[in-house]
Amino acid sequence: MDVVIEVRDARIPLATTHPKMDSWLGNRRRIIVMNREDMVSADDRNAWATYFSSQGIKVIYSNGQLGMGTMKLGRMAKSAASTVNTRRREKGLLPRPVRAGIVGYPNVGKSSLINRLLKRRMCPAAPRPGVTRELKWVRFGKDLELLDSPGILPMRISDQTAALKLAICDDIGERSYDFADVAAILVQILLRHPAVGSEAFRKRYKIDVDSDCGKLFVTKLSVHLFNGDTTQAAFRILSDFRKGRFGWVALERPPT
Repeated sequence: MDVVIEVRDARIPLATTHPKMDSWLGNRRRIIVMNREDMVSADDRNAWATYFSSQGIKVIYSNGQLGMGTMKLGRMAKSAASTVNTRRREKGLLPRPVRAGIVGYPNVGKSSLINRLLKRRMCPAAPRPGVTRELKWVRFGKDLELLDSPGILPMRISDQTAALKLAICDDIGERSYDFADVAAILVQILLRHPAVGSEAFRKRYKIDVDSDCGKLFVTKLSVHLFNGDTTQAAFRILSDFRKGRFGWVALERPPT
């Protein structure tokens, strides 16, 4: 690889990077793509852009579904690896396309990003983890080759807070977590979030929020709408969050 494009979920940029990524990349040039930019506020985007800029890391915000940011990504990838062919010419070698590897967690939108960049469906993509199962090279014009890769998760996620965020944002498979437990944590997070709060739940579900206990609210919603089925109630809350029914809010802010 001449340059590595690491795709992250803009709602949880820290939770969607592999703990060994820095050691794997070494001195290779890296571009971080914050995908799903439409799912966070402008304030969130600006805060993260400032954070990464202070570390000297190039960041692009994108929307893999609509194609926003993809052309800028192509230009930046070529620019980041432009020294490759300079060195080849110095050695008397012919120039070759820049090779960019696209890496990231499952379901962060790697394949959709490539398809939008190429303006055709070259890589399988779907709104669930685990669709890409093999490495695949695709060419973007004469100057850039992209390598799509399967999502990579640690064998064990020791940070349980990060694991919960991955589940909330649908970045790990549904078999990996219990809907009711994850929805209960999400309720507690959103109740304390300054941009959401209890009023958003009252408007959405037409029931009062009696406390900040997420599990109690999931149970109450299950009785109100789903005949006591807590799994269905939990799935509704998670689905509503993922669709922006509580507004587009990031679950992580830059470290201070």
